[in-house]
Amino acid sequence: MKRPALVTALVAALLGGVLVSGAPAAEQVAACTAADPDIYTPPATVPSTPGTVLTCRSVTLSQVPGNLAMSAWKVLYSSTDNTGRPVAVSGTLAVPTAPWTGPGTRPVVAFHPGTLGLGPQCSFSKQLAGAYQDEYEGDNIAALLKAGYAVAATDGPGYLDGQTHRYVSGTDSGHALLDIARAAPAVPGSGLSRQTRVGLWGYSEGGAASLWAAQLAAGYAPGLNVVGDASGGIPGDLKEVAAGLDGSAFSGFLADAAIGIQAAHPALPFDSLLNDRGREAVKTAKSVCLAGTVTALAGRSIKDLTTAGLTLDQLYQQRGSDGRTWGQVLDAQKLGVNLGAYRITFPVLQYRGALDEVIPTATEDTVRTAYCAAGVRTGWKIYAGDHLLTDNQAVGDVVSWLGDRFAGRPADSDC
Repeated sequence: MKRPALVTALVAALLGGVLVSGAPAAEQVAACTAADPDIYTPPATVPSTPGTVLTCRSVTLSQVPGNLAMSAWKVLYSSTDNTGRPVAVSGTLAVPTAPWTGPGTRPVVAFHPGTLGLGPQCSFSKQLAGAYQDEYEGDNIAALLKAGYAVAATDGPGYLDGQTHRYVSGTDSGHALLDIARAAPAVPGSGLSRQTRVGLWGYSEGGAASLWAAQLAAGYAPGLNVVGDASGGIPGDLKEVAAGLDGSAFSGFLADAAIGIQAAHPALPFDSLLNDRGREAVKTAKSVCLAGTVTALAGRSIKDLTTAGLTLDQLYQQRGSDGRTWGQVLDAQKLGVNLGAYRITFPVLQYRGALDEVIPTATEDTVRTAYCAAGVRTGWKIYAGDHLLTDNQAVGDVVSWLGDRFAGRPADSDC
């Protein structure tokens, strides 16, 4: 959830693990020769083994600055949604050309981008490879590659043709991030080890996804050797975030969240609640990227888009066909809850901007407090910038922090 760069659930997780744990491994892809449209075409069937490479394509990442020597691929791989159903997700893998000279095997950083918009043209893999719209985290990828690390960057669930991105749906996003790390060693030519150390990283929407991945890792992907997670700008409580966004300059992010959560939980009422202006706003949100989301939907309020003029609190009371309300589904996306069940065995770094104008700083602070109270070794840093600027300000510190985790150095706790 960001300003435009142009402007300056445990049961579901365990169920997913049960459904896939005994599945036979799918046949490995022999070569990355897929046509570009194949990466974004939903397959007729998806293997039940998470992290299976379905197809791949060699690409040049023109939006990663520095003219870095690397091999890179677009990848379509299997994951698991919040109901335990196998789904396909797209993403990017990049591996430096220079040999790894550090200890052990080359580490992998699983990266989830921040908000890019819901339009299919907005996916991170398309933008990094030159179909540029307004992505802003090429510097993050470049810094990791310069440090010698492989980068497995998921697009997140729902960027395939005919789908809707499941924006800020915690389990879906966390699974997608963990599963691209599982998929990375199976990409032909990657040279990566399945036993290598893995770091998780994301900011804003990506920060929520990477923290969900951290919470789900032990139960969902116990075979991954995750050694640390860095998460910034975290929308830890979607209700609290929504209250600040509704009718604001960044209300387009609220529209994205409503659309994304309903896509992940289709039993929730949605279309029936919208008036003509609401239907037009949804159509717009599904077609634009970051800058368009902000500029086209600024100042919109939920009550102006619904037939009954619903407030947020009234919307939360609306019940879906499965018996759950909007409020219950949103509460299930909260971070820092049930940390006794979500067993995190590695250090976490959390950070935010002192002047964050998109995510209420109180919810970011609450997540950090909850992690500390649960005994998770948690680093903490506040930067001087606003929401967008902080993403870039933190890059050097995050890459250094992940490097310490890969080297086996003990992590400091700021609890």
